Amino acid sequence: MNIDLKELTQLAPIFRELFKGYHLSRSEPECYAQLSNMQDQYRALFKALGFELVCDPRGFYYFVPEQMGAQVNKTAQRLALFTFILVEHLADQGRDPLAVLDGGTLGRDELPSLLDKYRDLFLQAEVTTQDELEEKIIRRLTQLGFAEDSNGIYRFLPPMHRFLDVCLSVQQDRDLAASLHSSDLSLPAPQLIAEEEEDEIILLGYPEDESEEDALARAIAAEKELEA
Repeated sequence: MNIDLKELTQLAPIFRELFKGYHLSRSEPECYAQLSNMQDQYRALFKALGFELVCDPRGFYYFVPEQMGAQVNKTAQRLALFTFILVEHLADQGRDPLAVLDGGTLGRDELPSLLDKYRDLFLQAEVTTQDELEEKIIRRLTQLGFAEDSNGIYRFLPPMHRFLDVCLSVQQDRDLAASLHSSDLSLPAPQLIAEEEEDEIILLGYPEDESEEDALARAIAAEKELEA
């Protein structure tokens, strides 16, 4: 496929966000619009670098590097566990979990009671305080494009479907409440690019010293070689 890089006017910000594990949705209107309109061109360019651009029909995009192994990282496990907890918590309150986690909101003031109610489960995620809950889970949700923080009101974005899909699948096989309160909780979780170490997001499957600018330059050079 011949790609005119001049037409990819949002290439730099799109690559920058996807490269660090962010999920692009309509919350980033310019990037999302160009990805939607030029999906094939972006897919081909990123494939030259070794990335699979996943285009979910529910309205979001993310990277899956070809080098990624099957092991799910700690960030994904924590976010999956948090999603499962939220589903049960919202159902107990008589609220529709899907309505909340698909564009709805959760208030920061709800976190203390949530942490207290599911303290044993949060211990599995190494979360014992509200500060840790906000730092290790809520901040990751916002950093990776699963939610937005508006002055303590957390609005969930379409990429949350990656965790909701797993949650709904488990519900079909067994009672969610029983599985949540089992002593040996093993939750499936989507693969995420981002892993955390010493409060920093690092990337799996890339050269340690390669910046996003270097990786983008490498992708463009690879695409030009294919055109030659």
